Amino acid sequence: MIKNALIVGAGHGLSASLARVFAANGIRVALAARDATKLGPLCDEVNASAFACDVTHEESVNALFAALDEREEVADLVVFNTGYYARGPIEELASDTVRQSLETNAFGAFLVAQAAAVRMQGSGGVIQFTGATAGVKGFANSSPFAMGKFALRGLCQSLARELAPRNIHIVHFVLDGVIYEPARGAPYDNVERSLHPDRIAETYLAAARQHRSAWSWEIELRPSTEVF
Repeated sequence: MIKNALIVGAGHGLSASLARVFAANGIRVALAARDATKLGPLCDEVNASAFACDVTHEESVNALFAALDEREEVADLVVFNTGYYARGPIEELASDTVRQSLETNAFGAFLVAQAAAVRMQGSGGVIQFTGATAGVKGFANSSPFAMGKFALRGLCQSLARELAPRNIHIVHFVLDGVIYEPARGAPYDNVERSLHPDRIAETYLAAARQHRSAWSWEIELRPSTEVF
């Protein structure tokens, strides 16, 4: 049974839906973001705790997990929901932008997975990662995002094979489509052609509860109208 969940890369949208769904199912929630001050309203809503964390810095990730250790709230479900999106033609891309995409989408995922796996030794747990279409199909003018998400998928596939024998369940989610967020306007405001964050969150929870005799290492989610 999942008791404590940590959502890394928290804010509005999917991460907020995850927090609400987890809390509604009796799971204590901790939220982490680079700017933890923005998490106040969500923390109040779901009775969560908030922590500042920059996933691209090892010291920051280690401090996050150490803080949970001190509170005796070691997470048995960790969700890596952090991402960095950058696009543009190859000849115009700034190297710093590409590096940031790799560090956030892939290296940050490694740091979080490492810290989580260390604490799940012996007891087991679940580590979930939010991926994207770009992790399985590279689009023109989107090489930084594709590089980061392809690396994330490779990390997850490797970890799933490595950690399953230790009762640590790795799940990579391919979100194939835009997430419903009406405030952003088109195409995010089309409920028929977008992924609803609450329904995504329900799938994350269901995956976390899978019996170890029938684990999924990767789950694709897309609206019924999405071409694939």
